[in-house]
Amino acid sequence: MLGLDACELGAQLLELLRLALCARVLLTDKDGGQLPPDEVLDEAVPTYRAPGRKSLLEIQQQDPDDESLAKYKRVLLGPLPPAVDPSLPNVQVTRLTLMSEQAPGPMTMDLTGELATLKNQVFVLKEGVDYKVKITFKVNKEIVSGLKCLHHTYRQGLRVDKAVYMVGSYGPSTQEYEFITPVEEAPRGALVRGAYVVTSFFTDDDREHHLSWEWGLHICQDWKG
Repeated sequence: MLGLDACELGAQLLELLRLALCARVLLTDKDGGQLPPDEVLDEAVPTYRAPGRKSLLEIQQQDPDDESLAKYKRVLLGPLPPAVDPSLPNVQVTRLTLMSEQAPGPMTMDLTGELATLKNQVFVLKEGVDYKVKITFKVNKEIVSGLKCLHHTYRQGLRVDKAVYMVGSYGPSTQEYEFITPVEEAPRGALVRGAYVVTSFFTDDDREHHLSWEWGLHICQDWKG
């Protein structure tokens, strides 16, 4: 029978299995104004508090004499990652891509440069088409639990849509991870055509704000805008 420490460890390891859980929440707020990151997360998951965090090294070194547990950890966690630049953040969001089979090609946003310039970068989305969003990111140092991507969409200063995507839990890796949202249909009609501003947040269960940025979206009758 597992002791309390082993049970706690098992719970943390099982967090890694929480992949590709997706949810979409659509609502509008009373005031319509943009919310600060803390209020954004409170609104998304108002009562959840993450358990205490342990480093990957602590998990690897815990209960070294338990061979079955050590084997279980090797399967779930793999080897310790190579040393990385300590100045790097634990989570790096590198790209956001709008994908549609009806589009001339994928529309990719580079998130490794100056984020302020993205306010002037407008993605054109044809009304009524099916599309998905792909988020590309890296985890450099420690396990991260409950990654979430939130998109708040505004038109003329009023919030008109909110999407919350549960990305999952991931361990450090030298390779990039990709998360693709479920297929959605762009709105159509004269009333929804026009320019929008999207504020995006990438956070986790520990309320760590890994990245936030603004970008433009233009819903048009065709791909040329």
